[in-house]
Amino acid sequence: MFNGLYFEFPLLVILVVFFIICEMFCKMKLPSIYFPHTAQFMKQTVSASKFLFLLKWLGIIMMIFALMSPIKDEPYELEPKEGYEIALILDASQSMAARGFDSSNPNLTRFDVVKEIVSDFISHRKSDNIGLIVFGQYSFIASPLTYDENILNKIVSQLYIGMAGKYTALYESLAQAVNLLKMSESKSKVAILLTDGYNTPDNRFPFDIAVDLAKKEGIKVYPIGIGMPHEYNRKVLVDIAEATGGVAFGASTATELQEVYKKIDELEKSEIKSESFTYINYYYTYPLFVSLFCLMAYILLRNRRGSA
Repeated sequence: MFNGLYFEFPLLVILVVFFIICEMFCKMKLPSIYFPHTAQFMKQTVSASKFLFLLKWLGIIMMIFALMSPIKDEPYELEPKEGYEIALILDASQSMAARGFDSSNPNLTRFDVVKEIVSDFISHRKSDNIGLIVFGQYSFIASPLTYDENILNKIVSQLYIGMAGKYTALYESLAQAVNLLKMSESKSKVAILLTDGYNTPDNRFPFDIAVDLAKKEGIKVYPIGIGMPHEYNRKVLVDIAEATGGVAFGASTATELQEVYKKIDELEKSEIKSESFTYINYYYTYPLFVSLFCLMAYILLRNRRGSA
């Protein structure tokens, strides 16, 4: 607690010299009273006088310490939330139920693997404002933008295949990401679009409008196609990336998908400079309390015993 303690007014220690001089030359004069058998009386009061002397000087020293104002600098850092604003767009269509994507655990579906990798990505982006969009036959915002990684990961863990229908409204999901991010004033807006299929043919939301909306809002899109190359429309994903300034990726295994998210994490690394501050804790109350206690005890006992 007291490590790093120092005095705000250290020169006031010179007051000790003043009190020593006063003790030597400013003796208090009391009326002289004659007592017979004073030798016996003096024996009984020697220890009391020493105790009173200790109380008086302890009170004086502690009072001077209080006047010197013992303080301690307590450093702390603010973690400004000035990172990226990221929309994570996850395909929850029926095709995500395919197994074998993770060779170490073939029983896991693609969506199970995606949820694990996305949760890990969220945990590494502590300074970013992240929202979730889930799509299938239609798309919806599963979580608004938030800095709370615990809430995000809890929501991710509760997502399931088919919750937005069994088809793939790819372009609509991109437009939904624009809706999520457009109210933000952040200069760094990113959408990470993950899918394992083609846009549903009867989906009426046009590709051009979805891309134009993203470009207008300055949203950089990183599309990720998972599965075998023929299972998703790589050309569309590349076009989205090129139009918005992002990069398109493909991942045929869980390991490759992990590397993709690591690559995106490196490409969009938040360089957050934390601000350091210090505040001053004052500890003068401790010696002041001891001083007042000692001086009050001194006055009380001196008056009772009638000694100087």
